[in-house]
Amino acid sequence: MTTLTEAPLRRLIDRLFEEADANSPFSNPAFAAVTAEEHTRLMRSKTEYRDFYGQLKDYPLAVSRETGALLYMLARSSGARNIVEFGTSFGISTLHLAAALRDNGGGRLITTEFEPSKVARARENLAAGGVLDLVEIREGDALQTLGVDLPESIDLLLLDGAKALYPEILDRVESRLRPGAFIIADNADHSPDYLARVRKPDGGYLSVPFADDVELSMRIG
Repeated sequence: MTTLTEAPLRRLIDRLFEEADANSPFSNPAFAAVTAEEHTRLMRSKTEYRDFYGQLKDYPLAVSRETGALLYMLARSSGARNIVEFGTSFGISTLHLAAALRDNGGGRLITTEFEPSKVARARENLAAGGVLDLVEIREGDALQTLGVDLPESIDLLLLDGAKALYPEILDRVESRLRPGAFIIADNADHSPDYLARVRKPDGGYLSVPFADDVELSMRIG
């Protein structure tokens, strides 16, 4: 048994995934009416992301169940002690990462979210899962919150916030990534600049697409 598969975390995660499946933003007529071209433009905008994601404040925007399991396995198997997450939302991915830290014997997970209502929901979920003591939630724009007071060595980085900002967030964290550190970028197809960077042969990373919506990279430089 692991923290991830034991009560209370297992039941909590199952419930949160069920709620996320039932509460997709695309079930809202206002979002369902957005054309594919406009959706792509908004996802890739470096100037409209706060307004766009602010309109999604009531939606979990969760990773998939498979990605959640992948996060736990990567953090657990690498013995991660210091993790950074961009995009907390309701804390589903945060719960998986914090569970790995618990099973690794402890550590620190820094996660950031600019929407106050989501910060409150995530904090409640992390407390209910019994892992809040491992997590520091930084409220505000990640371009500022992840620009200061990071661990000297970071074992794993999860990118799951505004896709257009993936290169800028990597800029702030890259110097702290230890050799062998994993970077998991959800929906990275919406950030072509990021993909070009981590896939560049001499860019300091090994990188492969994983499943339909994740780019998995390892720091080698």
